[in-house]
This record gives sequence, structure tokens and C-alpha cells, in this order.
Amino acid sequence: MSLLTKQSTFQGLSGTVEYTVDYPEQSPVGWALVLHPHPLHGGTRDNKIVTTVARTCVQNGLMAIRPNFRGVGESSGEFDQAVGETADMQACVQHIAQTWPQLAQAPWVLAGFSFGSAVAAQLYAELADQNQSLPTRLMLIGCAVERFRYRPLAMPPDTLMIHGEHDEVVPLSEGMDFARTHQLPLTVIPDAGHFFHGKLLLLRQIVQAHLAGLASA
Repeated sequence: MSLLTKQSTFQGLSGTVEYTVDYPEQSPVGWALVLHPHPLHGGTRDNKIVTTVARTCVQNGLMAIRPNFRGVGESSGEFDQAVGETADMQACVQHIAQTWPQLAQAPWVLAGFSFGSAVAAQLYAELADQNQSLPTRLMLIGCAVERFRYRPLAMPPDTLMIHGEHDEVVPLSEGMDFARTHQLPLTVIPDAGHFFHGKLLLLRQIVQAHLAGLASA
């Protein structure tokens, strides 16, 4: 995926959270946090949508962080309907700032796929409420936010939403409802299902376009 990939951990609210760091070839110009789908349905940091987004971020000079949520791999704890997972990701943001202080003021990207989109959206809202550093780009792919929403949300107007036309897990109408509620544009990939089989190149191109100009943002 990149010149260098390493494994590490940080302390979440229920114990150890493991994550993978994908480094760009040069010194990173920023970083990305990419969140995986439902832990109880096979979702891991190695999901192909997660790795596709992370790879695209790395190719744009970002250091990409791919955590395993509670109960996945070596991460401690049990599935918590996005509540505990969001709290863990707040701890992750703090961990990144402490571990890589040179990136504390750099642009960063927050992306989530399926269940990960629910954590990403609520993490953004939690950070905003606490006046913490907000991501420069927010991406919600296969948006399942309302299935796991536990708090009010206010999404930035430049949020990137991507959905498959024939999503069999989260119907397109569900993504449209979320987009309508928050007055966001929604990018639909024709003939794509939830896992974007055969459409990863197009997905990567859409993410790449959204990342354009990030370093100067």
C-alpha cells in the first residue's frame, strides 16, 4: 500500500485499540483517520473500501491511520453501537497529536465506511462541540449514520457522501434521506452495491478529486 506500514496501539476507554499506520514516501503533509464497517459483520481495518481510501490519502502525502474498533483483532472491549467507538476515536485524535506533534496543525481527513460513517459523523460533531481541531475533509461512504446515531449532528457543507446505486445493505434512499436532512450533495456510483465490487477505481477517483488542494487548505 505504501512505502512503510506499521502496527501500533493507543488506549481507548475500554482498553487497548490497535491500529495500522500507512506512511507516504515523503514526510507527511497531514494525516487521515479511516474507519471500518460493522465489527459484528466482518468489518476490520483491512476492509477493501477502507484500504482504498487510505491508499488514496497516502498517495496525496497523508499518513493514514486505520484502527480496529472494539472487539476486532487485538482491540479490547465489545461492540457499543458507535457510542464507545466514537469516544475511542476521540482518544485516537488526541493520541495522534501527542505522538506526531509536527502534524498537530496540519490538515487532516476523517473518513468512514458504513458503520464507520456513523462513528465519523458523530466524532466530527463531538470535536466541534468541544472546540477541538476539525478535519479539513469529511467523507461518509455507504452512509449508515442514522442507524447508529446517538446525538444531534451538524455536518459541514463540503462533506463528501458516496453511495452505491444498488446498495443492498444501506439502501440509496437512506443515504438520500441523510443528505436531504443535512442539505448535502450525494455522489451516486451507478450499478454499485454496498461494497463497490468492480467500482473501486471509480471510488478512488472520486476520493482523489475531493482531496485535491488539501495541503494548501
